[in-house]
Amino acid sequence: MRLEPALDVVGWCRTLAALTETPGMTTRTFLSPPMRDVHRELSAWMTRVGMSVDVDAAGNLRGVYPSASVASTTDSRRLYLGSHLDTVPNAGAFDGVLGVVMAIAVVGLLDGRRMPFAIEVVGFSEEEGVRFGVPFIGSRALSTGLDEAILDRRDAAGQRLADVIRNYGLDPTRLEEARATEASLGYLEFHIEQGPILESLDHRLGIVDAIVGQSRYDVTFDGMAGHAGTTPMSLRRDALTCACEWILIVEQHARTIPGLAATVGSLDVEPGASNVIAGKSRATLDVRHRDDTVRREAVLRLLESAEAIAVSRSVRFTSALRLDQPAVSMDPELTARLCRSVERCGYPVHSMSSGAGHDAMIVAGCMPTAMLFLRSPGGVSHHPDESVLVEDVAAALETGLVFLEDLARG
Repeated sequence: MRLEPALDVVGWCRTLAALTETPGMTTRTFLSPPMRDVHRELSAWMTRVGMSVDVDAAGNLRGVYPSASVASTTDSRRLYLGSHLDTVPNAGAFDGVLGVVMAIAVVGLLDGRRMPFAIEVVGFSEEEGVRFGVPFIGSRALSTGLDEAILDRRDAAGQRLADVIRNYGLDPTRLEEARATEASLGYLEFHIEQGPILESLDHRLGIVDAIVGQSRYDVTFDGMAGHAGTTPMSLRRDALTCACEWILIVEQHARTIPGLAATVGSLDVEPGASNVIAGKSRATLDVRHRDDTVRREAVLRLLESAEAIAVSRSVRFTSALRLDQPAVSMDPELTARLCRSVERCGYPVHSMSSGAGHDAMIVAGCMPTAMLFLRSPGGVSHHPDESVLVEDVAAALETGLVFLEDLARG
């Protein structure tokens, strides 16, 4: 196991983390000013390892390493490697970015050697959904395309997504050119696990077999605000106590079903004064499972519970669906090659589902897809303390190189 390339990867991630919208923390949203700096730094590295580099109309950074048979960027057979370059607010240094940096490093390990297929490294412009409230803008552009509804979305400052693309110096009328070639061999994404499972098993790497489906709802409990001192307890229509009773049921129900994750991550209360009964409570519901039937049945049960609680407290309940993302299985053949590569490198083969969404689940709609997880120390992610172990990065780089060689053998 060579540690030098892995040390370089970690160093690159730390350097890119300093390119941020907010001094003192890593925050980098879709086509924000620091994304130009990230593109500049990574483009220079891509060029040094033999890639031709471009930024497509969706703001994805793309570097093509030509095949042995055709020394150009028009190779028909192409393997894609990549992940995303945007972050959540106050992020760590490795979510998303590690996958892009590792992809470039794997190409660098070829040291000029060509494969019988081209390799394209993609740094997706957006995956987190922070700026425009819709995730996977970059990978959607590569796979299914961006429709007018997405291009018309506005950020908190009122800017249309299409105008942000133009202001970055790109042309949204050329988005069709961002689509992947029809002769794609597949897509491989390196990513930190963002959870504690691999660490609990003392495994460096995990092979993703599926990415769980997700349901996201906005829910509202409408009661009646009133004076905290003069309204009898028996006559209250308290929206907050209604929400709190339901939130506990969400947790309790999720604990009874293996593999189910259900979260109320946000709660907003009006009018929000200490001496006023809450008249309205808005909350979010996030439900995930690898079996879409189990997930949707859980959602139905939880929404019915909310309605029943609201009726019992003379409160009105409403819900609005924000996301219904089906579970996505990774490609069996490509995943088998990845398992074989991990085994050949001498590491335990551990298959696992991903509880988080990734670009891989979008790219899987247009080509075979595989995904390799690296252990997350402490299970920490979406947090400044997010980290990786150099030895794990080295193991993943070694696996990635063996994976390329296995694919080259046919």
